[in-house]
Amino acid sequence: MPANVSKLRTKPPEERRDELMTAAELLFLEKGVERTTIEEITTGAGVAKGTFYLHFSSKADVLQALRARFVQGVLDGIVAAVEGRRQEDWRGKLAAWSTACAIGYLDAAGLHHLAFVAAPPATREGLSRNILIDHLNELLAAGAGENAWSIDDPGFTAVFLFNALHGVVNQPGIGETPSARAELLRAIEVHFLRALGLPSGID
Repeated sequence: MPANVSKLRTKPPEERRDELMTAAELLFLEKGVERTTIEEITTGAGVAKGTFYLHFSSKADVLQALRARFVQGVLDGIVAAVEGRRQEDWRGKLAAWSTACAIGYLDAAGLHHLAFVAAPPATREGLSRNILIDHLNELLAAGAGENAWSIDDPGFTAVFLFNALHGVVNQPGIGETPSARAELLRAIEVHFLRALGLPSGID
């Protein structure tokens, strides 16, 4: 057996799955989900067509996996930004959360539109329950516990703030230039801070 074939077959399943997802993402963005074939996806990933079905049952299954990967990527950016602040800097943590979340959506606007707007999930549950809202809820509750701010219901506030941010960054063409993006990120940060009664720096 040629060495290169052996190498392909011994890739970890999660790596192979990720390669299929990446190939599908590029094709979906270029052609749309309906016009993309499974054979094109496997060709793009450099695997046999049957390999696709070891990881996914359909294109819809791939799309759902892309949604999950997108949201996890946004969360990873948020966690890194928040953890980069001092433990006692609750205002900074909240500002970092809002900025990192917005950047995550803006940087992958094409994929977000494809996976959540052009081919939306079956339900809208993700707008009230997802790992981003959960993380914000935990941050708000922790800050309230340290008297950094006063809120009656961290869960409600997390859903409210996330959906406000989501609605803003989901507008077509928003934040496309560096100056427009900087202005947008600052405006989102200001609204997050004001919502919790914190000084925004421009009050």
